[in-house]
Amino acid sequence: MKKKLVVLTGAGMSAESGISTFRDSGGLWDKYPVEDVATPEGFERNPELVLEFYNTRRRELLNAKPNEGHKGIAELEKYFDVQVITQNIDNLHEQAGSTKVLHLHGELMKARSTGDESLIYELPADKPEIKLGDKCEKGYQLRPHIVWFGEAVPMISEAAKMVEKADIFVIIGTSMNVYPAAGLLDDVRKNVPVYLIDPKEVRTGRHDVHHIKKGASEGVKELKRLLL
Repeated sequence: MKKKLVVLTGAGMSAESGISTFRDSGGLWDKYPVEDVATPEGFERNPELVLEFYNTRRRELLNAKPNEGHKGIAELEKYFDVQVITQNIDNLHEQAGSTKVLHLHGELMKARSTGDESLIYELPADKPEIKLGDKCEKGYQLRPHIVWFGEAVPMISEAAKMVEKADIFVIIGTSMNVYPAAGLLDDVRKNVPVYLIDPKEVRTGRHDVHHIKKGASEGVKELKRLLL
């Protein structure tokens, strides 16, 4: 039986792939107020602005490639039962070969119906835009399949169950102050080793965290050395 390795990833995981981060200085939230492009109210006020914001993010993603960190996590599947829980909306973990990826905050390359949440569509790479007037089969406008601020995070209880079963828990590139994702650390069982990969100081409130002060690619290399 392979040990269960659960990896929680945030924006720092994809930064080396050229994906704009949201919170860092000069990040997307500096350029676009959150309430305009990442809330249900913003979408109601100006759907065109919101749709174009995410269309731009998709075009950016289509030019991005997984970095060595993404690839390293995928390679760990040879030795562990790896489950990735990501706060990222990109699909770079999947592109790198990870087979079990749970997206907490939605998926950029998907659209969903504004009238029926169960209707979710994969967007083709050759036509990755959602435009005003694009509708689901029930006649409702399509929106990005993203969890916006003020909306529930439907996959969080699923993620908590995964973390509870972890034999090893790894955190990569997340500030650990976005809830509910940051609360997943509380679901780690006692005596389960916790590794944190981030070049910056991250407050976790725990003393047993092994902090690897490197970016995603170099940090995952060191993690592999430590685990193998």
